[in-house]
This record gives sequence, structure tokens and C-alpha cells, in this order.
Amino acid sequence: MIDVTDADFDAEVIRADLPVLVEFTADWCPPCRQMGPVLKALASEEGHRLKVVQLDVDSNPETTNVYKVLSMPTFMVFRGGEPVKAMVGARAKRRLLEELADVL
Repeated sequence: MIDVTDADFDAEVIRADLPVLVEFTADWCPPCRQMGPVLKALASEEGHRLKVVQLDVDSNPETTNVYKVLSMPTFMVFRGGEPVKAMVGARAKRRLLEELADVL
């Protein structure tokens, strides 16, 4: 799983060849920490179909504001440079995979 910033968001997410799942996260957010192992597993299992990245909202306010992220964790899927799906809140890996099925 890759950490992205305001500086490299365009290169890592917008111009990515694969669909990208971005977790907007924060160190102070317990549900965000809970998602860490889920996202690492997802990245290793689905890496050929989906790029998984994290963006710390406190360190990267520009991107956070552009996409109007207010709650953590927020998950956004980008395909072809555009956000195509958004989900808010921690969830089990199985549920996350089900919700991603239509964008993979």
C-alpha cells in the first residue's frame, strides 16, 4: 500500500493505469487504523486489478478539500482520473470487496 500526498496525487492516482482505491485517513482516527490490515490484504490480493493508496488528511489538506472529504475513513475509487465511487466508514474486507465489484 502506498502513501500519497498533495504533491504526487496526480501522478499516483489521477494518471494511474489501474483503478485506484484511496483511503482518506488520519492518525487520530481509530476506524482508520482498524482498516490498515484490511487494505494491506486487499492490496496484496487485488494488486493486479486495483491500486490501493492512503492519503493523510491532516498533512494533505489540498486534496482533502478538493474532494470534500469530511469524515474518516473515506474511501474513493478513481478510474480514468475521475472519482467513480465513494464510501464512508470502516468495513470488513468481504463487504469492501462486494462494494468494489462494480468498479473493478
